[in-house]
Amino acid sequence: MIQNIDTFLVDVPTIRPHRLSVATMNTQTLVLVRVTCDDGIVGWGEATTIGGLNYGEESPESIKTNIDTYIAPLITGMDASAVAKAMARIRKTIQGNRFAKCAIETALLDAQARRLKVPLSELLGGRVRDALPVAWTLASGDTAKDIAEAEHMLEIRRHRIFKLKIGLRSVQDDVAHVLAIKRALGDKASVRVDVNQAWTETDAVRGIAALEAGGIDLIEQPVKAHNVGALARLKQRFDVAIMADEALHGPDDAMALARADAADVYAVKITQSGGLLPALEVATVARLAGIELYGGTMLEGGIGTAATAHLCSTFPTLAWDTELFGPLLLTQEVLSEPLVYKDFMLQVPTGPGLGVEIDTDKLRAMQRQ
Repeated sequence: MIQNIDTFLVDVPTIRPHRLSVATMNTQTLVLVRVTCDDGIVGWGEATTIGGLNYGEESPESIKTNIDTYIAPLITGMDASAVAKAMARIRKTIQGNRFAKCAIETALLDAQARRLKVPLSELLGGRVRDALPVAWTLASGDTAKDIAEAEHMLEIRRHRIFKLKIGLRSVQDDVAHVLAIKRALGDKASVRVDVNQAWTETDAVRGIAALEAGGIDLIEQPVKAHNVGALARLKQRFDVAIMADEALHGPDDAMALARADAADVYAVKITQSGGLLPALEVATVARLAGIELYGGTMLEGGIGTAATAHLCSTFPTLAWDTELFGPLLLTQEVLSEPLVYKDFMLQVPTGPGLGVEIDTDKLRAMQRQ
């Protein structure tokens, strides 16, 4: 039986300012959820977002409030092992709130996998890989600093895929910044960009043409999420891969984008999809439509990152790798043992459930009062 559901807000400084077209982050707020069951099993989930309300319609504070006020009372007392029934009740009763639903579902699945003494990936079809290549986002906005940071990551064998956040400056300035980094790194690394919806279609045509000519591998969400027509036209116009991110909010969007032939790649995010199981459906739609996959992040801490890693480990193909670097951007860790990154890869945890443990003393010290 589900006995208690507790939520925590944890504010963690970042190692440097993280500049996106929608916000500049100096702190990340983790939203952690603990589900305690009457058999003593405890499951954890995470519902972290980016930049308060700058990125989407859910903020850390609204996620916590809506779980505490509406979702927790709805399923407390239900059979903790009947995850599908609990989530069906939530989805029938609660509109929207994809991030909150994801945190609850993750915690319930973590608890059930611990109960069965298997890794969470085994409840999602079973893993086919034990490690995931991980991209690093260069987001200082300073070309020389970004080049030095990328060179350091290559030297210590942590990342050889780099994504640049652009869209704050003019198209010309952004392109010059990106191509200078690409020239400096050459064939040692894959360089990609994320525009976070900042361009008009006209801007995108100019920008993508120059980036494609300069050897950039992937263009993420160049135009507004609702402008599926523009995304489709850009996909048809250019050879460089176009990836949908903010336009992709679960299986229904995955189907609509596939019908519109609007993306070469889907950024699969468990929170944005509304949970691990809806994210698995997104991946299935992509596979059937011939669309390639990328493991996306909302800059989660260790819990959310581990959950996405378990999901991505089950994908038959993962052509564009992942960007599960969230914990590496944070100055503090709530896990007893941090996730392992080595040789350009994140090692998928192998223990029961998520395979990670919370340091409750650290959590108490770090949580928002």
